[in-house]
Amino acid sequence: MLPGDPAVGKSALAQMFRSDGAHFQRNYTLTAGIELLVKAVSVPETSDSVEFFIFDSAGKDLFSEMLEKLWEQPNVLCLVYDVTNEQSFNNCNKWLEKLRAQAVGVHIPGVLVGNKTDLADRRVVEQEQAQEWAEKHGLEYCEMSVKEMKNFEAPFHILAKLFHQLYKEKVETFHSLA
Repeated sequence: MLPGDPAVGKSALAQMFRSDGAHFQRNYTLTAGIELLVKAVSVPETSDSVEFFIFDSAGKDLFSEMLEKLWEQPNVLCLVYDVTNEQSFNNCNKWLEKLRAQAVGVHIPGVLVGNKTDLADRRVVEQEQAQEWAEKHGLEYCEMSVKEMKNFEAPFHILAKLFHQLYKEKVETFHSLA
């Protein structure tokens, strides 16, 4: 899942990742619903890979019902906020609560992503603050600038590693039952 407020860079991140950093779309229209992107990702430090089905959603509450249907079986989470927009960071609580309400009793690993680090002079959410919030909620943390194509692959590599670990744990559980 790729939730977050409108205009934090979720779609730009997804598109940049899908195109392997081929281009940053400067003239961008806001996502008008939910888009599905599919891509295989190598798991760091292994010879394995995972295939991601990335649900990029419009950040409006209007799409909450559609998202809730998709959130019934999420595996990993990539929660995105804008480092220049304190409200988008504060709303991470809302997005995480919605997800966890749909997956009661299930641990969903994920990563909190601070985007738009290229706008350093407009930054209002400090890295330490976001890192602390992520740790408190059991998430990894990274920052990036999709516009400058800096670190945009990092969240997906983190997610690949988290998903792979989750998969290995499930396989071990299955084998212990046999």
